[in-house]
Amino acid sequence: MEYGGPHAPYAALGSERCPPVKILLVSLRLALAGVSAASLASAGARAGEACGLCSQSIVTNSSLADCFLEQYDQLAKEDGTAIAVDLSDCGSRGIVEALPSPNAAVVEPDTQFMLSRTQLDCLKKKLEEPGIVLDPSVKIELGSCG
Repeated sequence: MEYGGPHAPYAALGSERCPPVKILLVSLRLALAGVSAASLASAGARAGEACGLCSQSIVTNSSLADCFLEQYDQLAKEDGTAIAVDLSDCGSRGIVEALPSPNAAVVEPDTQFMLSRTQLDCLKKKLEEPGIVLDPSVKIELGSCG
């Protein structure tokens, strides 16, 4: 049986209605769509690491810093790229806060904030630095943490 239609070269390879070239083009389109989706997902993961909701700095004191360090192991186990830190239950633990100097503006410590994993580790390192003065409160920059 000899076929002489417009798809004659494809008759031996498959159906005349769906020549292999058309199948190849559809496969290429699906592959490109998959690659595009994968690159968007990885870009989203990198953007998540940047964490647009995460704090660039926090204000803390010695009591809250101690509480953060006590909670660090549990916080580090949390899933996701952004970690919600809630120190509102820590309070001052009955410690009388140091009075600020008359010329200094009183800055309230942050008890709730979001951190990336990198910032979480960075904050821990900064709070463990020898000689850090935390009272009455200190602003810790986290923008350089990554």
